[in-house]
Amino acid sequence: MFKKIFPVLATACLLNACVTSPTGRSQFVFMPDAQIDQMGLQAFDNLKKQKPISNSSKYNQLASCIAGAITQQTGGNWEVVVFEDASPNAFALPGNKIGVHTGMITLVDNQDQLAAVIGHEIGHVLAKHSNERASQEMAVSSGMGIIQAVSAPQTALGQTALGLLGVGAQYGILMPYSRVHESEADMIGVDLMAKAGFDPQQSIGLWQKMEQASQGQQPLEFMSTHPSHATRIQDLEKHMPQAMGLFQQAQSAGKQPHCN
Repeated sequence: MFKKIFPVLATACLLNACVTSPTGRSQFVFMPDAQIDQMGLQAFDNLKKQKPISNSSKYNQLASCIAGAITQQTGGNWEVVVFEDASPNAFALPGNKIGVHTGMITLVDNQDQLAAVIGHEIGHVLAKHSNERASQEMAVSSGMGIIQAVSAPQTALGQTALGLLGVGAQYGILMPYSRVHESEADMIGVDLMAKAGFDPQQSIGLWQKMEQASQGQQPLEFMSTHPSHATRIQDLEKHMPQAMGLFQQAQSAGKQPHCN
């Protein structure tokens, strides 16, 4: 099948389906952003109907304050919802939607660590990772049905669609972002939090906490699509001089969020 589809992909790239991510990586993206955004909006609406939403004013204020400071750097209107869920998780969807679990809020030590999480998830959206994965999926298998499938998460195709958007874990589906996507979101996210005035060094503390929380249960890196926590920390340390430069500029400009 790939031999048959490869000429189509090559032709599509020549017709501007190949774009460049915020980090300079070449991507195969051909689905209209409006369609991907609609998928994200539908998925988020489904989640709000199916998952309990936190009534904690403290948690909602914290998440909204942090997300607001970060999204000032990206533009657009973003909706933030805190879900009552003990698992340490967060996500962002095309269409400018952000979900944060109460379990993530209770895990982190401070606003900067939560900013690292939210910045990372927004990084996936800015880099069009959902579009990239959906474009690849459509090119080789499911066709346009993948778009309509989001409204039926209980179906196999619906689960595939949600996994492509990055919220498959909400339905018990293991379809994580690739190592490339995760690493790219790390770099975009740490720069975003720094530009917003959050301490990027706390991103390293975040992944150290995530490593402790996993209690050694994370698969070996070569068996997983995600980078290991140790690899993420090493990559962030290499990138830290650039992020600290952005943080210092933000501080000089008076960007000092107080969300706690």
